[in-house]
Amino acid sequence: PLWLFSVRNRLRQIVGASTNWRDHQQALADRLSLSSQLAASQEELPVRRMKDSYIEAHLPLGTDPKLREKYLNYHKGVRFGRILEDLDSLAVLICYSHTHDKALPRSPLSIVTALVDKIDMRKQIIHPDCDIKFTGHVTWVGKSSIEAKMHMFQNMLLTVCVSVPVRAAFVNPLKPEGPEEEKLFQQGEVNKTRRVELSTASLLKVAPTDEERKIIHSLFLNTLDTKTVSFRSRVLPPNSVWMEDAKVKGLEICHPQERNIFNRIFGGFLMRKAYELGWANACSYGGCRPSLVAVDDILFQKPVEIGSLLLLSSQVCYTDGKYIQVRVHTEVLDPLTRQHNTTNVFHFTFVTDKDVPNIMPQSYGESMLYLDGKRHFNQTLKSQ
Repeated sequence: PLWLFSVRNRLRQIVGASTNWRDHQQALADRLSLSSQLAASQEELPVRRMKDSYIEAHLPLGTDPKLREKYLNYHKGVRFGRILEDLDSLAVLICYSHTHDKALPRSPLSIVTALVDKIDMRKQIIHPDCDIKFTGHVTWVGKSSIEAKMHMFQNMLLTVCVSVPVRAAFVNPLKPEGPEEEKLFQQGEVNKTRRVELSTASLLKVAPTDEERKIIHSLFLNTLDTKTVSFRSRVLPPNSVWMEDAKVKGLEICHPQERNIFNRIFGGFLMRKAYELGWANACSYGGCRPSLVAVDDILFQKPVEIGSLLLLSSQVCYTDGKYIQVRVHTEVLDPLTRQHNTTNVFHFTFVTDKDVPNIMPQSYGESMLYLDGKRHFNQTLKSQ
């Protein structure tokens, strides 16, 4: 079987990446020289089947005590951030398996994760003393993008949909075989349509719906000070927390150790750091240890370069009973120009074993974050 810790070595072999950071400039030049091998159209590439990209990988937590230490958390559970790193690497390897050309010693394609559609936790406990099996294959392709679906088996099931684009390059077409594969392929089309619809309806582009406006106005009325006739005088309702007081921030210096095969910061590392910060915020907010329910719409907007200062900001943006919705925003700070550029946005849904305080927005911007969090939470409930 393929051991999960060997996946990155396989990826380095596929693209010809060096393990020595000092060679990164030469490696970049070598990658650029392979661009002449890219297909001029998708029609030039052979059709692939779903089973052509199928991969099964194992993480021997139960049989390798030394490896287990890397994944163990303080509560004697498994660090889910480490699992996110593994899933990211495996998704890219699956996509390279789909586009593999035996005639080429190195792949000219540069495949990176663009977004994670959904991660659903069927069970909330990952046991540190049991081996884990990962399986996955390509389920949908466009002209230059690929979607892979993966499952993780232990005493639980984890489903991950990862959309991976190959920019400015065509990828092999995919031919579903049988009704089950046809259903998977059609789901990929549905996912693509849903992403377009969500982008079109984004609160950064269009106004809230009538129902959402009523929700925000109701929250506003509930926080007015009845002793004064003023729009500015606000009072926090009982068992509530202002959104301004539900933030946790962090900073990472991006060292070469965390680079991917293309000498930029590894996407799995970003996901791990965002998850751990979001978890810490949910833990602090709820006053108890939260469990992950789902990860929704992880968007990779820009690559993060080695040496960057990465700023992470987590915000509790919506609550419902025992559920906490956390948004993590990451951006790169250029210390010379003082400019901030957004690189990633993450959405996490957590659940606790007791009801948590209600989160309350004050400003219009916070109200939009509240509605965005509510939308993601409702989408999570629909998929459960």
